[in-house]
Amino acid sequence: MTELPIEIETHGRIAEIGEVNWDACACPETMDGRPMDPFTTYRFLSALEDSGSVGTGSGWQPHYLSATADGEVIAVAPLYAKGHSQGEYIFDHSWAHAYERAGGRYYPKLQLTVPFTPATGRRLLVRPGWEDVGQAALIQGAVQVAANNQISSLHVTFCTDDEVAAMQKMGLMVRRTQQFHWVNDSYADFDSFLAALSSRKRKNLRKERARANDFGGAIHNFTGDAIQPEHWDAFWRFYQDTGARKWGTPYLTRRFFNIAQETMRDDMLLCLAERDGRYVAGALNFIGREVLFGRYWGCVEHHDCLHFELCYYRAIDFAIEHRLVRVEAGAQGEHKLARGYLPAPTHSAHWVGDPGFADAIAQFLDAETRAVEEDIEILTDYGPFKKETREEQD
Repeated sequence: MTELPIEIETHGRIAEIGEVNWDACACPETMDGRPMDPFTTYRFLSALEDSGSVGTGSGWQPHYLSATADGEVIAVAPLYAKGHSQGEYIFDHSWAHAYERAGGRYYPKLQLTVPFTPATGRRLLVRPGWEDVGQAALIQGAVQVAANNQISSLHVTFCTDDEVAAMQKMGLMVRRTQQFHWVNDSYADFDSFLAALSSRKRKNLRKERARANDFGGAIHNFTGDAIQPEHWDAFWRFYQDTGARKWGTPYLTRRFFNIAQETMRDDMLLCLAERDGRYVAGALNFIGREVLFGRYWGCVEHHDCLHFELCYYRAIDFAIEHRLVRVEAGAQGEHKLARGYLPAPTHSAHWVGDPGFADAIAQFLDAETRAVEEDIEILTDYGPFKKETREEQD
């Protein structure tokens, strides 16, 4: 099997690969349930494309990879040509500035990832039985696409530990960053989670939840068919406000949420705060097989601690109720630490065509990795858990 010739192709539309072939590589586990995460499924990536969230004018131009052996698609990957570094959450702006100051052309670059989604998951999507061959074919293929088109670099972001190890063996440089994740230690309910915290932190969280729920309204959780068009109308207002403040313009179009309602409503948890018959704040989560992924938040009224309640505490409640092992609440945010979300490493892999520039980045990554590892150790020690609880989790 491993001696069969492998054909690598790029595709401007995911439909050219097809849903059956894509999902056979991306989420074969759906044969017996929910995917590990929904972000590399055909329905999520095609929703980005069909809604215009990626494609012409977005700075994210699809070039999906496929690897075929003996007429069968054995591996696929979400690959994009990027004209900027927005919506990635593994920041390389300093690399771009340095290369261009030296007379190089950093953009376009290739990004192998899920757009706008800082959630760790499989990026080298391989049909079962073809793991080693498929991964190698995708890595070699992506690097060859970059080299053949004189593209400065390839970046594979938020990949798994196994994938980053495979890419490191093939010569890609590895980068280590961090997020804050909440881990479910088989808690029976929110109070049993609080019992694992130090007394002072436990009191603080109880006070925050009390203040948040005293905003003069009610908080509702919606998933599946319970999510209605008026809920998306409200959430779109929140999302636009957050996007305008953080990024200048929202990454996702309004149509994305319409398509997601049709194809992904069972993969989403929408928490909305209602006051005087009007929705005033909300948080959107995506549901994986073992993990709840917090993605977007916004509001049109400010209420004390409501952000913490909708984004962090309601997510913990849902994870405990549904026996999920973890909540990933997105990129950055040391304020999550006091709320039970501890630092966790994230990984990416990078290929740079210019040897001199690659050497400079390698030196930078060595120093950055040491700093990140030290930060994780220090921040974990500052976490809200009792000392014996932290030692058990370690």
